[in-house]
Amino acid sequence: MTHLTEEEVAELIAALAPAPTAWVEAAIELPRARATIDELVAGAVGDRERRAAMLADLEAALRAAGVTPRPQLVDELRARLGASTR
Repeated sequence: MTHLTEEEVAELIAALAPAPTAWVEAAIELPRARATIDELVAGAVGDRERRAAMLADLEAALRAAGVTPRPQLVDELRARLGASTR
């Protein structure tokens, strides 16, 4: 294993291309989106009608909560709602 100094690691990191803008935006949005999904799931637990409405249009549920319905977030919400009633 090669042992690098802090300066060498810094030089290697500086040589990397910047992260794509979409990655940076997603990283900024992700914590809030996950917290919102937690809130949506909590609200759907024990409320069949609310859960059914969310499942009928997951994208709209996320949009209504102020979250851009990215595919991975829609999938996460779908999985969490499915798991929340078992």
